[in-house]
Amino acid sequence: MSAQAVLVLEDGRVFRGTSFGAEGSTLGEAVFCTGMTGYQETLTDPSYHRQIVVATAPQIGNTGWNDEDNESVGPDGSPADSKIWVAGYAVRNPSRRSSNWRASGTLDAELVQQDVVGIAGIDTRAVVRHLRTRGSMAAGIFSGADLADDDTLIGRVRTQPSMLGADLAGEVSTTGSGYVVEPDGDPRFTVVAVDLGIKTNTPRMFAQRGIRVHVVPAGTTIDQVRELKPDGVFLSNGPGDPATADPTVRLTEEVLGDGVPLFGICFGNQILGRALGLGTYKMKFGHRGMNIPVIEHGTGRVAITSQNHGFALEGEAGEEFDTPFGRAVVSHTCANDGTVEGVRLLNDSAFSVQYHPEAAAGPHDAEYLFDRFFGLLDSKKGAQ
Repeated sequence: MSAQAVLVLEDGRVFRGTSFGAEGSTLGEAVFCTGMTGYQETLTDPSYHRQIVVATAPQIGNTGWNDEDNESVGPDGSPADSKIWVAGYAVRNPSRRSSNWRASGTLDAELVQQDVVGIAGIDTRAVVRHLRTRGSMAAGIFSGADLADDDTLIGRVRTQPSMLGADLAGEVSTTGSGYVVEPDGDPRFTVVAVDLGIKTNTPRMFAQRGIRVHVVPAGTTIDQVRELKPDGVFLSNGPGDPATADPTVRLTEEVLGDGVPLFGICFGNQILGRALGLGTYKMKFGHRGMNIPVIEHGTGRVAITSQNHGFALEGEAGEEFDTPFGRAVVSHTCANDGTVEGVRLLNDSAFSVQYHPEAAAGPHDAEYLFDRFFGLLDSKKGAQ
């Protein structure tokens, strides 16, 4: 029989269930993800660092765990050192067995092996309704010997640091000089990817297009970037508050000043936006899922996108504004709530989106953005 477990929220709400994965305790920000598939990609996404993820899909674990779908690698780029980044996992009904030809084990066993504390058997619909009403908040999961009375556990939850003001990119980034992902076939271009929490599929998407990728740490300087003589620079996704990322914003400003083509995703969108003069804010409960519609205002095109962010850029749909690098525009917004989902310089030297065109589990509506960046690199090379 599974041990008792509780999910405790900072406002005093307590949900009781059974232990799932490792027993013990964990703290983090409670958020919910509406994806119906791709739980392995979610759990290994570095952007979920220090977050307790509540799955809205009622049954989790059906396809087990495999050695191919992890979205994280080790500090030196080794897939063997991939890890689960979520702080904890809350589900309704974990599958009793896994069934998939690629499965190397079960989800529950992987959570135990990586010491990730979870909870099962709770009403996740009630949790999500609560978080949608009150907003994402500090939380904890406690089970086994770490259980205590509610007041004690609520006190522990309330003492943890806030996600607002959290500087986390350095905790998930590669170290040292980073690593290189070689392209499929002869290299056409070289891109420096600043690792703020990069997902495994991103360098793979570049490699498929003949691009050699130098994945470098979050603290990389402009001189280190220039030494690599890149044709372009990429800013990855990642966790934490973009208001804390001043060094990366300064790096971005210097890249833009050099006229090097730049592409950003998620956290990278917020960094480019800050470099262009926009502010950021913490959203009430964020966007986390695989079914979020985004409008590209220049074309009227709507893409169904995968997203994972709790912070966003300030701005309005189609808004144009001056920057030190030329005129810019808010290029994309969310069809659901108007949140800024992309910015670009009108001279097309830099652009970014808040969502995930590299989403391995889908949807794949936005993959064309990698082709757009390739075209930008090609046109820049042709003009030289």
